[in-house]
Amino acid sequence: MNEKQLLDLCLRFPDACVDYPFRDDNTPVLRHRGNRKWFGMILHLNGELCINLKCEPEKAEFWRSTYSGVTPAWHMNKLHWNTVYPNKAMPLRDLQEMIEDSYQLTQSHQKGKSVWPRIGPDAFSYHCIYLKLRRKN
Repeated sequence: MNEKQLLDLCLRFPDACVDYPFRDDNTPVLRHRGNRKWFGMILHLNGELCINLKCEPEKAEFWRSTYSGVTPAWHMNKLHWNTVYPNKAMPLRDLQEMIEDSYQLTQSHQKGKSVWPRIGPDAFSYHCIYLKLRRKN
């Protein structure tokens, strides 16, 4: 699996978008447009593709004990986040389940209420592009 394929898996959810909040522009962060919460961060650690995903603590331990390619999250709360290496022997369906769990855990719990004003469906995307261009100048 490559980074684009991993991004495609994450962006299949409604309201999901990619952001590049760091100066290096090499670390895609997957967010909800509505509440802007992260549900994933794609990294390359020691030359290997990986993604940080949120997880319930019991499930986090289960995944870590099941697959060597799932470890406590790099640079995140290790109780609630895992680092997942998709290219280490792991069925695609389990990776998809981990991504979906992370997406659902970070969804807004207040239906109909958003902390961000609704300016338009692509306002957040334009904001992300603006920030990226601004950093380059």
